[in-house]
Amino acid sequence: MLPWFQDRFPLYLAPMAGITDTTFRQLCKGYGADVMVSEFVSAEGIFRKNERTMEYLDFEESERPLGVQLFGGDPDHLAEAAKIVLDWKRPYFIDINFGFPVNKVVSKNGGSSILRDCPLLARIAGAIVKAVAPHPVTAKIRIGWSAETINATTTARILEDCGIQAVAVHGRTKEQGYSGEADWNVIAQVAEAVRIPVIGNGDIATAHDVERRKNSTRIAGIMIGRTAMQHPWVFREIRHYLDTGTHLAPPPLAEIWAHIRRHCAMEIARNGSELHAMQSMRTQLMAYSRGMEGARHLREKFAHVASLAQLDDIAAENIAQSSAGPQLAAV
Repeated sequence: MLPWFQDRFPLYLAPMAGITDTTFRQLCKGYGADVMVSEFVSAEGIFRKNERTMEYLDFEESERPLGVQLFGGDPDHLAEAAKIVLDWKRPYFIDINFGFPVNKVVSKNGGSSILRDCPLLARIAGAIVKAVAPHPVTAKIRIGWSAETINATTTARILEDCGIQAVAVHGRTKEQGYSGEADWNVIAQVAEAVRIPVIGNGDIATAHDVERRKNSTRIAGIMIGRTAMQHPWVFREIRHYLDTGTHLAPPPLAEIWAHIRRHCAMEIARNGSELHAMQSMRTQLMAYSRGMEGARHLREKFAHVASLAQLDDIAAENIAQSSAGPQLAAV
């Protein structure tokens, strides 16, 4: 069994393209996330040593245990890519993406498209497990391609038989994308159907959600994606509940702004250019604005922010206009 399942209920940060880079992973790790997974990486990009692909593989030692997630549709290519990644970066495990629903990946026979082809899924999983043994291999799936073809228990059993050591299950179909509700009944069925750890994923927004899902299913861990993108301190709140049985209050506004500034400062230090880093942060800043007072006004400001000084002005204005009232906290 993977060591992080032996003495705790692990919290995974879900891989999210363009979001969960090394900077964001370090922040989430600081809040209590236990296991990191890279942004998904194309096996073909690894063969070509594509510059962008190489950036996806960057990580710091502080992020361990970390896995690199691969996608593709050719078992031999995926197996060879997994060996290359292990040689280059030495991640703790390889993760296989069988869940990404976006058509640019699905159209190339990757991601969730493979849920429709169980023999291919088995060949891919088996090839990677054999290629990297004894290093662990895990996988992420969705509950099925469509509501009419839900097959998560079948795919999870196949993966277990192939030597996959844990499976994360997103409770939506490919056709749902990220709409509608995650079906936790199916996730619960998967957890009952296999002996390997099952990590539940979908619609986890608070520690109360974790409490409910942990108590009503046999899942061995939780994976959090979009909520972490908006509120990465959710890992601290969940870990506090798991450790104490009590629930933390949300952080005050000044602390939220201190986090946002720290994230931007870390990205600037990594990027080397304040302008380019702040431009690359705009999508993440939009996510942080959701649920904040004056969110529409913040989004308008964030669309043009180009420096930490501008960010400080936006923060000061937002805090002054809020009911909280304290000055911007130091980082």
